[in-house]
Amino acid sequence: MSVSRRALLKATAATAVSGAVFAPFIARAQQAEFTYKYANNLPDTHPMNIRAREMAAAIKQETGGKFDLQVFPSSQLGSDTDVLSQLRSGGVEFFTLSPLILSTLVPNASLSGIGFAFPDYATVWKAMDGPLGEYVRGQIGKFGLVAMDKIWDNGFRQTTSSTKPIETAKDLEGFKIRVPVSPLWTSMYKAFGSAPASINFAEVYSALQTKIVDGQENPLAIISTAKLYEVQKYCSLTNHMWDGFWFLANRRAWQALPDNIRTIVAKHINAAAEKERADVAKLNAGLQDDLAAKGLAFNKPDPAPFREKLRAAGFYTEWKNKYGEEAWGILEGAVGKLS
Repeated sequence: MSVSRRALLKATAATAVSGAVFAPFIARAQQAEFTYKYANNLPDTHPMNIRAREMAAAIKQETGGKFDLQVFPSSQLGSDTDVLSQLRSGGVEFFTLSPLILSTLVPNASLSGIGFAFPDYATVWKAMDGPLGEYVRGQIGKFGLVAMDKIWDNGFRQTTSSTKPIETAKDLEGFKIRVPVSPLWTSMYKAFGSAPASINFAEVYSALQTKIVDGQENPLAIISTAKLYEVQKYCSLTNHMWDGFWFLANRRAWQALPDNIRTIVAKHINAAAEKERADVAKLNAGLQDDLAAKGLAFNKPDPAPFREKLRAAGFYTEWKNKYGEEAWGILEGAVGKLS
């Protein structure tokens, strides 16, 4: 139903009662000028989606309804590789993706995911909010995408199995493990002598359930929210990689926004990232007990022998050569000597 300008002016000048009658028509007239889609691969209950919905509401309010961000969790719009293609073409305006998977497009994006590089969160945030994050965002920008300033947290990744706990690097020999579609993961597990299988996250539960693979690796928050404990028996706290999510925008869609709206959107996305980081840290603190109560048996191996195995297998040297001296120097400047 359309309302003429004269009718709206009359409604504004009328009494409170008349104003109430015309309120539905005024609301319809204030539709969003920009409706953008944001896709991610995490369950609806993950802190990322909780904060994303809050973020979308805050953006809509501050822009006076001009910008409407629609959130699509749980790979609703397709697998990671599918949505990355949609993001590049403009079919989806925003997408959060692990830098390790993004490396299929942006090779040096995976620099932050090198195995057994980060000892703790303090080192992670100093690097990712500093020179390492700045370098990777610059690399992403070369491929028609825009990465927001603050990377979201996925967490340190742990190893689960249906067959045995992972106590030493030798336990990974011949181990059938699901890995994301990313060369870095495949390379690392081949260095351990494992049998890595690249499977999109949407198919992980069924792959574990049907024994296509014996194990997988993910942060505790995902192991919990995706209910992977239902199809796994052991969880080894390997902390073998830190992983995050770059909040990515299609450059054309991003530049199509007026400056004032773009500023508001970026502000709320980065603020939500900070909140999500705190949420994941808090969630992880209590998750081990919760998952243990659901049947997962935990163990905590020493990371040093795993790192030595990778060094001896030439893993670090291989990736130093792939990334280049500049990139590797930025990484070692943040985490210390690796190769």
